[in-house]
Amino acid sequence: MEAQYPAHWEADVVLADGGTAHVRPIRPADADRLLAFYSRLSDESIYFRFFGPRPRLSDKEVAWFTNVDYTDRVALIATIGDEMVAVIRYDKTGPGEAEVAFLVEDAHQGRGVASVLLEHLAATAREQGIERFIADVLPANMKMMGVLRQAGYTAQSQFADGVVRMTLDLAPTETATEVTTAREHRAEARSIARLLTPGSVAVIGASREPGGIGQTVLRNLLAGDFTGPVYPVHREVRAVAGVRAYPSVSAIDGDVDLAVVAVPAESVLDVVKECAEKGVHGLVVVSSGFGETGADGRSRQDELARIARSYGLRVVGPNCLGIANTDRAVRLNATLAATIPSRGRVGFFSQSGALGTALLQRVAQRGMGISSFVSAGNRADVSGNDLLQYWEEDEATDVILLYLESLGNPRKFTRLARRIARRKPIVVVKSGGTPVGHSAAALRLPDSALSSLFEQAGLIRVDDLIQLFDVGQLLAYQPLPAGPRVGLVTNSDALGLLAVHACTAAGLDPRPPVNLGATAGPAEYSAALADVLASDEVDAAVVVYMPPIPGDAEAVAAELLRVSQGAGKPVLATFEGHLGMHEHLRTAEGRGSIPSYAAPEEAIRALAQAAAYAAWRAKPFAPPPELDGIDTAAARALVGAYEEAFESGPVEIDAGELLACYGLDVWPSHVVRDPEEAAKAAAGLGFPVVLKVAGAEAARRAGTVRLGLGGPDSVRHAYAEFTDQFGAEVTLAVQRMAPQPAVPTVVGVTDDPAFGPVVSFGLGEVTARLLQDEGFRLAPLTPEDAAGLVRSVRAAPLLFGEYGYPPVAVDALEELLVRVGRLAGDLPEVARLDLEQVLVGQSEVIVLGARAILRTPQGPRPDGGPRRLV
Repeated sequence: MEAQYPAHWEADVVLADGGTAHVRPIRPADADRLLAFYSRLSDESIYFRFFGPRPRLSDKEVAWFTNVDYTDRVALIATIGDEMVAVIRYDKTGPGEAEVAFLVEDAHQGRGVASVLLEHLAATAREQGIERFIADVLPANMKMMGVLRQAGYTAQSQFADGVVRMTLDLAPTETATEVTTAREHRAEARSIARLLTPGSVAVIGASREPGGIGQTVLRNLLAGDFTGPVYPVHREVRAVAGVRAYPSVSAIDGDVDLAVVAVPAESVLDVVKECAEKGVHGLVVVSSGFGETGADGRSRQDELARIARSYGLRVVGPNCLGIANTDRAVRLNATLAATIPSRGRVGFFSQSGALGTALLQRVAQRGMGISSFVSAGNRADVSGNDLLQYWEEDEATDVILLYLESLGNPRKFTRLARRIARRKPIVVVKSGGTPVGHSAAALRLPDSALSSLFEQAGLIRVDDLIQLFDVGQLLAYQPLPAGPRVGLVTNSDALGLLAVHACTAAGLDPRPPVNLGATAGPAEYSAALADVLASDEVDAAVVVYMPPIPGDAEAVAAELLRVSQGAGKPVLATFEGHLGMHEHLRTAEGRGSIPSYAAPEEAIRALAQAAAYAAWRAKPFAPPPELDGIDTAAARALVGAYEEAFESGPVEIDAGELLACYGLDVWPSHVVRDPEEAAKAAAGLGFPVVLKVAGAEAARRAGTVRLGLGGPDSVRHAYAEFTDQFGAEVTLAVQRMAPQPAVPTVVGVTDDPAFGPVVSFGLGEVTARLLQDEGFRLAPLTPEDAAGLVRSVRAAPLLFGEYGYPPVAVDALEELLVRVGRLAGDLPEVARLDLEQVLVGQSEVIVLGARAILRTPQGPRPDGGPRRLV
C-alpha cells in the first residue's frame, strides 16, 4: 500500500543568505531529480556521505531513496526552482531512535540549507515518536559535525573504528529554540537587506506612456539619483525617459539585483521565472489584479508567491506602492511616489498601496526623515514581520512606524515586537477590518484583545495616522521620559489650563503651569524652561509658544534648543501652531530637535504614549518561572485519554482534574437531583452552603446562585425556587460557602487560530461583563504579564482596596494566572478553558468551577514548529 504523502510537512524557508527554498518530503517521482542532483555533487561530498567513492546510484538505490513510508523512513528535500539542492533523511533503527544523514549540493553549501532541513526533519521525527538521531560521521567531515552540534539539541559523540558517532536528543530545549530564532532573524533580515540595498534595478513594463506605472517608477528612480544602473525593460521600444531599454530581463548585459514589475497581472508569473533565470534577488510587484480582485486574483497571487519562493526570490506586493531607502550610498526610490522624505531615523511600513503616497507626503510635510520605507500591498510574501527583523539590526533605524490592515502571523508578530521593543520603539496604527491575514481563520477575540496583546508586547498602538506621526516624531528626536511628571511652560492661561486637563485625562501628572504672559520673549522662555528641566519633580516638559502678535520666534526657538540639549528629558512644543519639525527647532544632527504640535493636547497625548512605553521598557524582562506542583505528564495523559473521542468532535469536560495537574484546586461541588439530595449533600459539606445552577453559562446570568444557606430547610426552599424559575429539568449543585469578603473574577483560555493560546481575565460582576471589561495576554505568562493583566481592566481598583472594598490576595491571583498560562501553553488540545468563578479573598483564591473543551490539536501553534515563511 502506497504511503500517504504528508503535505503538511511542506514549507517555504528563508536561507542564511536571504534567499529562499522549498522544503518537502521526497516522492517516487523525484527519481530523475535525485539523479540530476547526484551528478552535480563533488567526489568529496559523495565520499563524506557514503564513506567511499560512488560515481553513480544504481536503479535499486534510487528506488530505495525515493520510496519512503513517511513514518519509519522519512526523507525531506530542498528545491530551488525545479532542481533538488539538498536531501536529509532518517531511518528508524530501534524504539525511539533513527539514523540521520544529509547531503547538500556543493554550490549551495554554506547557505544554511542543512540547518533548516535538520530543524524540519527533527519536527517530523518527533511527530512519529522518534526521540533520538544517531549520525556516523567521518572525522574530516567537519561541516556535518558542525551542523549537528550547532542545532542546539543535547548532543553526545564518541569515536570508534575511525568514525565519530553523534547522538542528538530531539527533546526541544531552550538552546534549540534560541538557535532557531536567531537563524530566522538573521535570514529574514538579510533577505530584506538584499531588497533595500540593490546594486542595480530593472523596471519591467516601463513604457513611454506618460503617467504609466512603469514609467513613473523609472522616473522616480532617476530623479532620486539611485547610485546603481537602472534598466528599463520593454519589448518594443529602444529607450524610455532617455535611458536605453531592453526587450527582456535576460537581454540585460549586467547583473540585476532588484526588479520592479509593472506589467499586467496575467503576465507577472512569466516575468518571475525570467527574473529567476537572470539571478534577480527580489521583486517589487506594483501591478494590481491579484488578491484584491477576488478568488481568481487570490489564486494568481498565491501562485506568484509560490513560484517566486521556489526560485529563491522575495516579493514585495503585489498591488503595492514600492520601496525606498534614503541611505546616501543607495538613494533608492522604487515607488510611485515622487515625494520621498529626507534621510532620518524612522523605518516606515505601510500595508496600503493606495494610502502610501499620502502617507509619505505627510511625513515629508512634517519634516520627519525616514531610513527606509516599504509598502507591502497585498503582502503575498514580504510582511511587517520581515521588516521588523530587518529594522532590528539596521543601525540607521531608531524608531519603527507600522500602518497595518491585517496581521499574517499575529503570534510571530507579537513575539518579534516584544523582543525588538526592548531596544527600539514600535508604533502601530491598526485599521479596521479583519485583524488577521487571508490565510488565517477569523480571530475569535474582540478588538480590545488586540490592544491588550500589543500592550503585552510593548507596542505603542495609536488610533489614527495623525497620532502615528505625532508619537513617531517625538520618539525619533527626543529621549524617553523617566516618569509621568510633566512641566508646563506657556504664555497663555487658557492653553495652560487645557494642557493640565489633557495631562490628567492621559494619565500624566502635570506640575502647575509656568505662565510667562503674552509678551514673553527668548530670555523668559530660556529661564523658565531651564528651571523646569532642572527640577527633580519633572520628567518631561511641554512648551507652548503662541504669541498673540508676532514675536522673535527664531530667537525663542534657539533658546529652547539650547536649554533642552543635554537635559536628558524630552521637550515638546506647540510652537506657533506648527505641526512637525519646525525649521528653527531642528538641530544639525537631527537628534535633540524639538517636535511641534498644532495644540498642546496633541503633544500631551503623544507624550503619554511615550511615557507608557518607557514604563514598559523599564520593567525587567524575565521568562516564565519554574513552578512547583506541576505534573505535565499527568496532564498530557489526561487529555490523551480523550483522543478517540476527538474523532466525533470537541469534548467538554469538568476541568478540576486537569487544573490539579497544575497545582490548582477547584472548590468541591456536588450535583443534586432533588431537594432531599441537596439537603443531604449540604449537611455533608457543612453549613453554610451555596445552591447554584450548574453549567458554564449559568455563571454569566444573574439569579443563578443562592448564597449563605444555613440549614436543610433553606436548601430545600432554594431548590424549589430554582425549579419554579428554570423548570424541573434544571441541573443544580451544592457547594460549601466560600469565605467572605471576596471579589468574584473570571479567568479563561481561548486557543485562537491566529494568536494561539490567549489567557483572559475580568471581574465577575455583571456590570464589568456588560462593559466587556476584560484583559488578554498570550500564554505562557511571566509574573510581569500576570501583574499587567490584572491591572489592565478598568475595575482593577476593586482588588486593591478602593471604593470601600478590602484589599485582596492579588499575588495569589497572579500566580493562578501564571499557572493557567502554563497549562494553556503546554496543552494544544485545550480549545477553551473557563474558570467561573474565581473568588479572590483576603488571603487566598478559590476556584468555584471550571470547564474545558478539548479537541484534536490543530497542528503547530501559529509561531511553533521549525522555521517557515507564513
